[in-house]
Amino acid sequence: MFGRLPLAEALEVHSGTHGLEWMGVDGQARYRWDAVRKVTGAKVFARDFRARDLPGWPEAQSHAFFLKATRADRTFEGVDLSMLGPDLQPDRLVLHEDMARDGVAVPQPPDLAAEFYGKDFLTPKGTTPPMYGQPVALLVYDDFDRFEAAKRMLRFEKGAVLYGQETGFKPPANYGAARYVRIGGATPTDPPEFSPMQDAVIWGGFDGNAPTWPPADGKGIFVPQSVVLKHRGGGGVRDPLKVAHETYEPMRRGMEAAVLIEQDIEAARADSDKLVLQRQAFSQSIDPSALEPDNGNAWYDAETRTLHLLIAAQSPYEVARVAALMVKDNTRFPVERIELLSGTTVGYGSKDHSIFPFYTIAACFYGNGRPVRMANDRYEQFQMGIKRHSIQMDVTITADRKTGQFEIMKGFYNCNGGGRANFSFSVAQVAATAAQSIYYFPKSDLGSMALATAAVEAGSMRGYGTLQVMTITELMVDEIAAELGMDAIELRRRNALRAGYPNTQGAVQLGDPRNVEMLDRAVEHPVWRGRAQAKAQYDAAHPGRRYGVGFAQVQKDYGTGADTSALTLAFDADGKLTMHHCVQEIGTGATTAQQIMVGRILGKVPDEAYFGETAFASLPLVSNFEPYTITQAQQDELQKDPFWVPFILPAMSASNSAYFIGFGTRQAAQFLLEHALWPAARAIWSEGEGGGQIASGEVTLADLRAFPGGIGGAGMSPIPFEQLARKAHEMGLVTGVSLHCFSRWEWARAEFDIPGVGRRTLPVDALAVRYGDGAPAALKQRMTVGGYDYIRRSSVQFPPTQRNNAGVTTYTPAACIVELNVNTFTGQVEIMQHHTLLDPGTVVVPELVSGQLQGGTAMGIGHALMEELPLYEDGPGDGTWNFNRYTLPRARDVAVWSQTADYLAPLSETSPSKGMGEVVMIPIIAATGNAITHAIGKRFYTLPVTPEKIKKALS
Repeated sequence: MFGRLPLAEALEVHSGTHGLEWMGVDGQARYRWDAVRKVTGAKVFARDFRARDLPGWPEAQSHAFFLKATRADRTFEGVDLSMLGPDLQPDRLVLHEDMARDGVAVPQPPDLAAEFYGKDFLTPKGTTPPMYGQPVALLVYDDFDRFEAAKRMLRFEKGAVLYGQETGFKPPANYGAARYVRIGGATPTDPPEFSPMQDAVIWGGFDGNAPTWPPADGKGIFVPQSVVLKHRGGGGVRDPLKVAHETYEPMRRGMEAAVLIEQDIEAARADSDKLVLQRQAFSQSIDPSALEPDNGNAWYDAETRTLHLLIAAQSPYEVARVAALMVKDNTRFPVERIELLSGTTVGYGSKDHSIFPFYTIAACFYGNGRPVRMANDRYEQFQMGIKRHSIQMDVTITADRKTGQFEIMKGFYNCNGGGRANFSFSVAQVAATAAQSIYYFPKSDLGSMALATAAVEAGSMRGYGTLQVMTITELMVDEIAAELGMDAIELRRRNALRAGYPNTQGAVQLGDPRNVEMLDRAVEHPVWRGRAQAKAQYDAAHPGRRYGVGFAQVQKDYGTGADTSALTLAFDADGKLTMHHCVQEIGTGATTAQQIMVGRILGKVPDEAYFGETAFASLPLVSNFEPYTITQAQQDELQKDPFWVPFILPAMSASNSAYFIGFGTRQAAQFLLEHALWPAARAIWSEGEGGGQIASGEVTLADLRAFPGGIGGAGMSPIPFEQLARKAHEMGLVTGVSLHCFSRWEWARAEFDIPGVGRRTLPVDALAVRYGDGAPAALKQRMTVGGYDYIRRSSVQFPPTQRNNAGVTTYTPAACIVELNVNTFTGQVEIMQHHTLLDPGTVVVPELVSGQLQGGTAMGIGHALMEELPLYEDGPGDGTWNFNRYTLPRARDVAVWSQTADYLAPLSETSPSKGMGEVVMIPIIAATGNAITHAIGKRFYTLPVTPEKIKKALS
């Protein structure tokens, strides 16, 4: 627990009452809920707003920007602003020493990695900046004109930042190392000899930049940070040596298993019946290039001790929570309340747990009572925005030459995290757990580490480590197929994960993976079947060009392993439906989709919808915010508190909205259907002579069907939602519900004794209800928690903490066929067409799936062929990068008019929606690489595959 914190609430700016013109008469969305506002130029992004646009904020607006270090190998000694002259000097110059004096410090949430957001906002004098692009000074201006002129003058001015002694790079300590070792049983479904889920993940330490692992001979014991975190209790960290002994034994056995795997690889090298392929590979650092650069606007109202924020973030709850931690002990700028507004944003992960909102908060304390706005231009965004991790890889796969059956996968993945921790260690872990792609390996040893370097910060970005590693696996699979003289899709089919097969962590994924079904469909595609003949014809007809077709198939996890959802859904006696929801719009259309989910169950979408909510008065929940590191004993004790949950609200990340966040939406709508609309409908259908129209039949809840505007089913006369609402209120039924859900690769379940309903076991861990107008006084008197009756759970079953070792269990498969040609003179690659196969489960809004797919494939092509950032001296941290130097794919590069897609139909009408926002960008990268190989006979394991690399390979 964090003790007493300022009250923090958040809301998305365009929440509230809205018309229903966006809904068609057939119950399908005509266009996005926010579409008209966007296309007509309304203020929808946080970047669009100034203080005068926000109710209650002052009219006057200050502006601020940073001076940043373009050297990371010398000490910072101060700034020289003489080149600005007397007229452009800042109204306030802020250095680290000013913030230290005022107690304005980088927040250090105890549930995140040490110095997750870094050590200092600004580099202290006499110390070496931890990375290129690190801010060293904050300049605040009271008027925009002087601010803009000064900013332009200082943009490329190297002399403004003063450096001293040469020290070499001084990044923070490395961020972590982990290893996932598995030796399976006799068959894929037999118990394993060793697996991370059954036994343990192996945590590593460091000797310089080299990872160290628990020695298999039992000598030496160390306690990595992850283990320390896991054993932190109310009285602090337990005795480290005792903790080490408790956790060491399973890790020691894991290292013994790793030794056996290495011995098997060496034996396979000497066996003519085995194929051993080992490759080193590299995936580059890139910029997310989100439409909206980082920005924020903050106002500290000293009179009311209120901190007002407007931010662009994928996780407004996380910003509100950490902001409260940041200011809770500050006596110079005391804060009792935080009011946070969030706008629609686009971040591709880069606005998830970003430090930028906290920079904005720090700046506002120096605005002399005025709001302070900070907004990166593109140069600044390249210089300090979160990047995708570059990863160096060393991968070995062994296979049986006769059967093509994969036997062992060993890989090590070195993630460059830059100079701020962020999610680097998490990305490294996800990379290791995703490397298997769609294949079953009886034995695997997959390790990863996250290095701290002087490069620009890398963190959460679309793909989250999986894009880099699965691309290399897919390229290697094609090479293995060539070595075996086997069709590349047939080889994949022989090795694909089937239902019930465990992943390399030992966990079985949810449902049927459908990998084989997708491969069977891909192999029949005309482009794949006719590739040999098409190549012969094209090459003959186009001298100097070479035709190629490539294929790749992957599966991408969705969810985080600590997924939550919270919302309130209620209707009044007039049928007005209102929803308050934690979901935040980041460009995926989540605010549209969540409303459609409600409409599919209740026959009506909300009349009022409030999004980005972080404070639900009806759900006064508490948490220790340690879902990944909590022990089973700690969880067993904490869950005795009926208000405790492992985690409270989600970030918008990990493609989690359709399934995980939508799970709560569907539970709330289903609860109202079952406990309000169904009894109201039954009462209406029972009116009249002899028990009414329902009396002669056998109608149950399962027979109900939503139609646009109401409920019907089983041959009963359809009832408009407004009539059902009146009846439900008249009967005093439950007419509002607030609930919270939690998943650790398994949904928490709890029992609730609900007045007027009875005991119910639900896949939720917190529940509150509101009773209708006609409810007895005794029930209404219970509605004392935010106007609701908070139902204390009778019992609860949270997923066991051991499931953290599962890595992931929810996946979406996707495949891609790419047709291209290579100009052998210039090395230029032309994508001619591409076809994607996808299993999205039950689609909520088809157009949103299509939009995600089209954008994702374009991003994948950019990663495969052109996007790249140097890491150090000549990289974006020097402040000179913009789109004049950084190449993004254009329409001509992505076959915009000749791309197609094929969605697998849901296995049944009850198939859940799957998270697919990330997976759609991954297979096209390897498919492009494999197509280039088919075209020119050369293989590339270093991305991107640029014209220069192709020309060199052909020379």
